[in-house]
Amino acid sequence: MGKKSQKKKMILGNRRKRNGRIPALAMLKTHRRVQYNKFQRDWRRRKLRIKA
Repeated sequence: MGKKSQKKKMILGNRRKRNGRIPALAMLKTHRRVQYNKFQRDWRRRKLRIKA
């Protein structure tokens, strides 16, 4: 695989930031209405499908 383009790098960086748990404070503030991160994924189970 060749070098990454700037656009692809930006997308990968943003997806990496999203790929964590929500802060415990967010759960407390919303009275557990928000319980999990819908953007979280596992590298084995779900791929990103980036076309850039």
